[in-house]
Amino acid sequence: MGSRSLVAEVSVSEERVAFSRLLGEFVAAWTTPEVTIGELIDATRDRAFGAVLLVFAAPNMLPVTPPGFSLVTSLPIMMVAMQLLLGWRELHVPRWLAARRVSRAKLRTVIERLTPWLLRAERLTRPRLQALVAPLGERLAGAVCLVLGVVLFFPIPLGNTLPGISIGMLGLGLMERDGGLVALSFAGAVLSVLVVGAVLMGLIGVGAAALRATLGG
Repeated sequence: MGSRSLVAEVSVSEERVAFSRLLGEFVAAWTTPEVTIGELIDATRDRAFGAVLLVFAAPNMLPVTPPGFSLVTSLPIMMVAMQLLLGWRELHVPRWLAARRVSRAKLRTVIERLTPWLLRAERLTRPRLQALVAPLGERLAGAVCLVLGVVLFFPIPLGNTLPGISIGMLGLGLMERDGGLVALSFAGAVLSVLVVGAVLMGLIGVGAAALRATLGG
């Protein structure tokens, strides 16, 4: 399955349909209780790389993520990250992943919460710092996103929100050819890794203390 890549070829024409509008049209057209990942990717049209990152990062931006969502959303994110890292110009999705289903109700909730923020962001983004959305910059974005996707894959307490926001900014930056937003997402990625690392160290410390207490008792 392939989609034309926004990252390489999108026009910044004013006539382009806003991504928030595309999402709204997709939600309005839903008639089934579930939607496949392939259907969701197809709905992004020519913005596949950035759009997949943004849409699948969105559930992780929420303070409370639906159970199991981080595991489901991290797979498409890591897939896109790897293809960006390899310099692919089109997004390819394995059939088994394209056929995976997501609850319509849960995804609708995520999109409805995301849309107001997306509308605001679309008014602020603009093409700039093009080096970060050029081929070499896209490979760097893929490497950063792959690390964040791995973080999301593991159910680390309090470990989803910052990586989710960083991936979402990265996806929007790629869609809008906004290297400034991509740079901001890189800074967010560094902060995410530091915070998650601190949480992990804390959990390890608590676990070690509990083990010593148990053995000592």
